[in-house]
Amino acid sequence: MSHKAGFVNIIGNPNVGKSTLMNAFVGERLSIITSKAQTTRHRILGIVNGEDFQMILSDTPGIIKPAYEMQESMMNFVKSAFEDADILIYMVEIGEQDLKDEAFFNKIIHSKIPVLLLLNKIDNSNQEQLEQQVAFWAEKVPNAEIYPISALKNFNVPEVFQRIISLLPESPAYYPKDQLTDKPERFFVNETIREKILLNYSKEIPYAVEIVTEEFFEDDKIIRIRSLIMVERETQKGIIIGHKGAALKKVGTEAREDLEKFFGKQIHIELVVKVNKNWRSNANMLKRFGYNQ
Repeated sequence: MSHKAGFVNIIGNPNVGKSTLMNAFVGERLSIITSKAQTTRHRILGIVNGEDFQMILSDTPGIIKPAYEMQESMMNFVKSAFEDADILIYMVEIGEQDLKDEAFFNKIIHSKIPVLLLLNKIDNSNQEQLEQQVAFWAEKVPNAEIYPISALKNFNVPEVFQRIISLLPESPAYYPKDQLTDKPERFFVNETIREKILLNYSKEIPYAVEIVTEEFFEDDKIIRIRSLIMVERETQKGIIIGHKGAALKKVGTEAREDLEKFFGKQIHIELVVKVNKNWRSNANMLKRFGYNQ
């Protein structure tokens, strides 16, 4: 029996539902999801295995015009998504009109590989608006197959999944069949903590934060974790910690609960806040955090 395998790369503007879609396909929360822009900073692979197929999904940062070096690196992850894709998913939401970067848009409409344009969040629209949007995007991206979906409500998601399988090229598996992602455990610890910071703090705080897990010790019953929360200024450190440490404790509790579900084990987590001035513009720091690779 023939086997199919390929890379399915998801691109689009911030907050259109790329991470929600990938998590729905994979069946695990590999990508963090919040209502804030720039939630995804890295390119994250989610691997879906069947008896005769392997679908390698790639969730990428939302397309933005970079303002500093970290964002430049984030957009490099998006550029790389064009280079190794067998199928390209361009995700938009109801009411959206354009990509924020014309060069990326030109790559989509001149793509030599199959393009699926997913019109997401249709549960927020009516029939007339939906028909107008489908017509708009059919003219804008004539090389794409258009699917109205709701990634959150799982509407039309199984149909898109089956269409992707039909488009995968014949190939042996690229990864072991029991592998779920290309990222190590510490990456998901970092992302889970960062998600809680995105949810619990406002203004510039979440965007000035990076997480580094320094210790990850696992035995049969418990995983012991020590993670650094990196900020750019002393004032940000005070906000993260909060009055008598209450804010930091809340982040730790919420992260521990999610990580216990993810790993299926008891978690002990220690969080330390450290100031690292202007890390978002420091090439050495960005390399350490996995951006400039």
